[in-house]
Amino acid sequence: MRPAIFACVLIAGALPAQEIPGVSPGLRFEVVSLKPSTGERDGAGIRPAPGGARYVAVNCPLRLMIQVAWRVKPEQIVGGPAWLANDRFDLEAKAAKPSSIDELHVMLMNILADRLHLRFHHESKKMPVYALLLDKAGPKMTPHPAGDAGQVWIDETQEKPLHMKLKATSVSMKYFAFRLGLGMDRPVIDRTGLSGAWDFKLEYTRQLPPEFPPNGKLNGEEPDTSGPSIYAALKQQLGLDLRAQKGQADVIVIDHVEKPTQN
Repeated sequence: MRPAIFACVLIAGALPAQEIPGVSPGLRFEVVSLKPSTGERDGAGIRPAPGGARYVAVNCPLRLMIQVAWRVKPEQIVGGPAWLANDRFDLEAKAAKPSSIDELHVMLMNILADRLHLRFHHESKKMPVYALLLDKAGPKMTPHPAGDAGQVWIDETQEKPLHMKLKATSVSMKYFAFRLGLGMDRPVIDRTGLSGAWDFKLEYTRQLPPEFPPNGKLNGEEPDTSGPSIYAALKQQLGLDLRAQKGQADVIVIDHVEKPTQN
């Protein structure tokens, strides 16, 4: 597994953003800056900022923005020109008030619709997936307090190579499945049946990649592969189960996209 950086809105005349129960598809950020990256800013990636009022991207391909907005893996996006994946952009978007993660994602979708004149359609494709399931012992996570929206966060740290620590705040299982999938070799589909938002911590050890050479070194040292795998950690620490299987996954097929104009 590789570390996650963290992590279509439609327009055809003016197709609405993806329907999310309880969320208005007409939501938009109050102030938006989307422009080509100059390379002067450090880091790369896209994520909502703490506080629930901003979305920020640095040195980020537009294809990755689409991936994050729709919570899909790269192989679930089909079509589109090469610049969609190769050109880098910076995004600064500010909402009028603190918003939930679902509201922020609708706003991100609408940025892409407005600025890219994005048109696409959905298809369902059978492919290898991981199903995120609820273990028979039940969840070992803490429900996030009601009324405390807009603070969705997953902090991921690595104290030494391969040894990962995650701290999740107000995270839905659908979003957690998306984040897990970023570091896996196939999409992760939420089939836990759990609704609402959850707080939890997770510690696990990444597997060495198949191409890692025998007797290879990490930072000049023998790799330490002790500790639970992601599969064992999910079961033991969170009461969840991750199973490899074949299943239907949503695929986004891009029909039309344009480079964004300067603000």
